[in-house]
Amino acid sequence: MKQFMVFVRKEFYHVFRDRRTLLILFGLPVMQILLFGYALTTEIKNAEIIIVDHAGDVASQQLTTMIAASKYFDISASVLSDEDIYKSFKKGKVKCAVVFPIGFGNDLLHGQTAQIQLIADAADPNTAKTLTNYLTAIIADYQQQINPTAAIPMRIEPVTRMLYNPELNGSMNFVPGVMALVLMIICTTLTSVSIVREKEMGTMEILLVSPFKPTYVVLAKAVPYLALSMIDLIIILLLSVFLLDMPIRGNIILLFLESTLFIICCLSLGLLISSVTRTQQIAMMVSMMGMMLPTILFTGFIFPLENMPLPLQLISNLVPSRWFYVIIKAVMLKGLGIGVIWKETLVLAGMTTALLVISIKSFKTRLS
Repeated sequence: MKQFMVFVRKEFYHVFRDRRTLLILFGLPVMQILLFGYALTTEIKNAEIIIVDHAGDVASQQLTTMIAASKYFDISASVLSDEDIYKSFKKGKVKCAVVFPIGFGNDLLHGQTAQIQLIADAADPNTAKTLTNYLTAIIADYQQQINPTAAIPMRIEPVTRMLYNPELNGSMNFVPGVMALVLMIICTTLTSVSIVREKEMGTMEILLVSPFKPTYVVLAKAVPYLALSMIDLIIILLLSVFLLDMPIRGNIILLFLESTLFIICCLSLGLLISSVTRTQQIAMMVSMMGMMLPTILFTGFIFPLENMPLPLQLISNLVPSRWFYVIIKAVMLKGLGIGVIWKETLVLAGMTTALLVISIKSFKTRLS
């Protein structure tokens, strides 16, 4: 352990002497959080919704048929109780719910006015607002069809409710995505140059002839970046809470444990890249450019995954940040616990274990 700590201290010296590394490590997260901006607004198709039909009359069935015929929605289920609605939202697949009250058709025909409740998952405010606008347009179209020439047209008044983000604050969506993006790029990029730097500086020979085990060399490279990445995580959370009004509704300990697991996964990926490359330039290019594009495309915080073709959706399952993004939104925005995100946690833990084992196995004890 004494020898291990010596190598860890040496790696800390490498980090603190390199101003560029410090700039990437601490400057990039702050800049991304403050300047990233709002997520791009894109058209949403095939969003899964649920129908709660307490009326069961002709009018509600006709309107349900029009919603189902739209290219924007897929009716995944029809539930009967409010408890079932919240259970569907907690699973994370349902984006919106349409609730028909008792007597909907009678109110529409005789009272000239009827109400429909639209419940949307506002953890992604852009998606929630877009879906409710789509539904409102369909309702208005149906209203026009059933009463096109009346002097006093029938009116349907949608009553909209946004879950998890009533104010439709854009930071609620992009902050978890930026967290996944920043941690992925920083952890992978910095560790990717750690081993290959020893090769270029000619100090790898000293490490190979030392009595230190190769496994400890790899782990000693990761420990300093793990500690510094945790500091980055704290900075990101502080900026999110105090500057962007981002709530943390879930367990803070669970949030840190899940983030630590993701950071270790990214560090393991960086160590793997560092083990198989020969120059710092190649390692930097593979880690930064090779990881940034998949993280932006396949995480889901900019481009909805359900809009993508099935092959791309399958590829997204191989991106660690895709699972971390789901976990962060569930814990921070919805206040959910491990009972809901255990599948994503297992996937992330499996990726971390596999990458760490492969990176240790890929570490060559000979220079040629």
